[in-house]
Amino acid sequence: MSEALRREDVAKVARLARLTLDEAELDLFTDQLGQVLEHAKDIAALELEGVVATAHPYGLVNVVRDDTLEPSLEREVVLAVAPDVEDGRFAVPRIVGEAP
Repeated sequence: MSEALRREDVAKVARLARLTLDEAELDLFTDQLGQVLEHAKDIAALELEGVVATAHPYGLVNVVRDDTLEPSLEREVVLAVAPDVEDGRFAVPRIVGEAP
């Protein structure tokens, strides 16, 4: 881009996007969009030959441990200390709204 972003260009884009901008917003967004376009121009000027494209700056690694089978508590031991047991399972209060 060889010329600076004009206020009229931002007003036209806003109109095409059906955005209503007042004068202060138009000035603000002209400045902000101009800065974004300048930054894009800086990035476009970088020499990136041979640089591998990436989707993430760091290698993604699974930090979850392996799922291994390990001994657990015996069902009878656990149910023996439960406040209420029914048919070999924990008994819990009914869900609110269900008929008793």
